[in-house]
Amino acid sequence: MDSDGSPIQIDVCVCTFRRAELEATLRSLAAMNVPDRYRMRVIVADNDDVRSAEQLVRRLADELRLPFHYIHCPARNISIARNACLDAADADFVAFIDDDETATPEWVAQLIDEADATDASVILGPVSVHYAPDAPRWMREGDFHSTRPVWVAGKIRTGYTCNVLLRMDDTSIRGRRFSLARGQTGGEDTEFFAGVVDAGGSIAYAPDALVEERVPAARATMSWLVRRRFRFGQTHGALLRSRQPAASMPVQVTIAAAKFFYCLAATALTAPSPVRRNTNLLRGILHAGTVSGLAGLRELRQYGGPTVARAEGQST
Repeated sequence: MDSDGSPIQIDVCVCTFRRAELEATLRSLAAMNVPDRYRMRVIVADNDDVRSAEQLVRRLADELRLPFHYIHCPARNISIARNACLDAADADFVAFIDDDETATPEWVAQLIDEADATDASVILGPVSVHYAPDAPRWMREGDFHSTRPVWVAGKIRTGYTCNVLLRMDDTSIRGRRFSLARGQTGGEDTEFFAGVVDAGGSIAYAPDALVEERVPAARATMSWLVRRRFRFGQTHGALLRSRQPAASMPVQVTIAAAKFFYCLAATALTAPSPVRRNTNLLRGILHAGTVSGLAGLRELRQYGGPTVARAEGQST
């Protein structure tokens, strides 16, 4: 409870675009064990041109007896959907989960426990994936799709929106929004959380705040992983480029290029082991993307098309 005895509010946000898995996501949220002192609401931001998720949200709102808020934001731009969620949120904490993930029963409780223990601005949790039996063996053994934070010099310096809790009264978060320019390329979450850290915020990790995801056939390919890692590198390079003086760019490019060639050599040396070989290759692809981002080349687009529209909210 707050100091005045009132419940602490948490809004769980789900951005969606034509995903059949959305129903499983929402049902998993309704099945969670939420601490008694918290009151939870689910915000669904529909990024489709038509209100394709509205009927499902209305039906589940009646069936599950869980407060839902539906927003139609038809722009095919993930940042517009994420920002619509933040604009609609009026809670002490805001969590994000993807529309193809399911929450484990203690997901929110674990995030909250870590928030209580650390007083961090942001709490990240892990995403554990499940592969189909026909996915490549090296991919299943190497677990190339699961998500965990990255520590640099003992600190988490950026994050992701597929499993996260935000402390909304923190000065590093209050009023912050996702970049519209990155709403179709991806990397908007990387930039958002890097900005939180730059503004003095902190990021903690709750290893037991687990969400789960099944990897569809379209993503269980080397080509998908290559594009994904290259775009990660592009975002990292672009952020370095925007934060450091132009005079340092040749040095940064040289470092990233050296890492790329090192990874290529490691790829060749580990060729007999598919997991190690592909791990090194994908690291090299990431560094190639970093060179691209440092050079200011256009980033790969991952989401939607050029539709432009205004978000409109409707409660259910």
